[in-house]
Amino acid sequence: MNVDYIIVGLGLAGIAFAEKLSENGKTFVVFENNSQTSSLVAGGMYNPIILKRFTPAWNGHDQLQYAMPKYEKLEQKLRVNFDVKLETKKVFNSIKDQNNWFTAIDKPNMSVYMRSKIENGEIDGVFCNHGFGTLKGTGRLKTEELINAYKDYLRKEERLIEKDFIYDDLNISATISYNNLIAGNVVFCEGFGLKKNPFFNYLPLNGTKGETLTIHAPELNIDFVLKSSVFVMPLGDHNYKVGATFNWTDKTSLSTEEGKKELVEKLNKVISVPYKILKQSAGIRPTVKDRRPLVGKHPKHDNLAILNGLGTRGVMIAPTIANSLFNYLEKGIPLEKEISIARFS
Repeated sequence: MNVDYIIVGLGLAGIAFAEKLSENGKTFVVFENNSQTSSLVAGGMYNPIILKRFTPAWNGHDQLQYAMPKYEKLEQKLRVNFDVKLETKKVFNSIKDQNNWFTAIDKPNMSVYMRSKIENGEIDGVFCNHGFGTLKGTGRLKTEELINAYKDYLRKEERLIEKDFIYDDLNISATISYNNLIAGNVVFCEGFGLKKNPFFNYLPLNGTKGETLTIHAPELNIDFVLKSSVFVMPLGDHNYKVGATFNWTDKTSLSTEEGKKELVEKLNKVISVPYKILKQSAGIRPTVKDRRPLVGKHPKHDNLAILNGLGTRGVMIAPTIANSLFNYLEKGIPLEKEISIARFS
C-alpha cells in the first residue's frame, strides 16, 4: 500500500495534521495505540488570555481566529457537535486584581475578549468577595468526543491502524517502507510518547502531569467556566470538571491521592456548596521548557518529521502549527524560528 504520509499518534496534533492532508488531497494512514491520554483528559478549553497575569497568550488571538473555522468544518464533516461556547469568569482576589484587569484591557487584542465592566454581584455557591471579570469568545472542545468520532471516521475510511508503531521496522531511504506500507513521509504526533522515539527523543520535551476531577454539585448552577486557583467547567446536568494540577516529576498517567487532595483543597476555597467526586483523571501534557511547540524535520532524515509540544493550549495551537508543518514539507516555506526544532540542534 502506498501513501503520502504515515501519522503516528491521534491526539489534537495528529487530527489537525490529518485534516490538513485531507484538505490538500494527500493520502495517509494513522497509527494509534491509545497509550497517551493528555488530549482525552484535557479540559479542552480555548482562551487566548493568561488569567494569572492578565497577558495575551503567545499568538493566541491569531491561533484562535485560524482554529475555530477549522473545528466548525470538522463538526460538519463528522456530524458531531463538540465545540461548546462558554464565557469565562475570573474570580478577583483583591482590588489589585481589578486594577490589573482594567490595565490589561488596553493591550493589543485584549479588549476583543475582556469585558470592561467589573461584576460585583454574588454568584450562588461561589466565593467572590472582590467580584469577577468576564472573558467572551472562549469555550471548550469536547476532546474525547472529537477524538472518538475521528477514529470512527478513519476506521470507515480504512486509514486507522490500531497497533503500536515499531520504530525498528522503519526502513528509511528516498522513501519510507514500513512492513507493507510505502510512504513519502512519517510525522510523529505522539505527545509524551516522544520520549520513546529514537529519532526525536533528543528534544527537550519535559512533560507535565495534570490531574482533574469530575464532580456532581446539584446546588451549583453556572453556565460558564469559573477560573480561580482551579477552573470549574460545566459539563451539563450539574456535573463539572475541576482542574488542574501541575506535577513536573511524576511521569505516569495514574491518578494519585496527592493530586486529589490538592484539587479538593483548592476547590473548597472556590465553591461553598456540597459536591460528590465522580471521577479522577490524569495525563501527561507534552510541554517544552520554552513553552513553544516542536515542529520540523529530523536533522538527518528529511522524510521524518515531528509535530508535538502543544502544552496546555493544544486546542488553539494545533491547527496553526499543522498548517506550518504542511507548508514546510510540501512547499518549502520555512518554519517560524519560535517553533522549529532547529532551535535545539
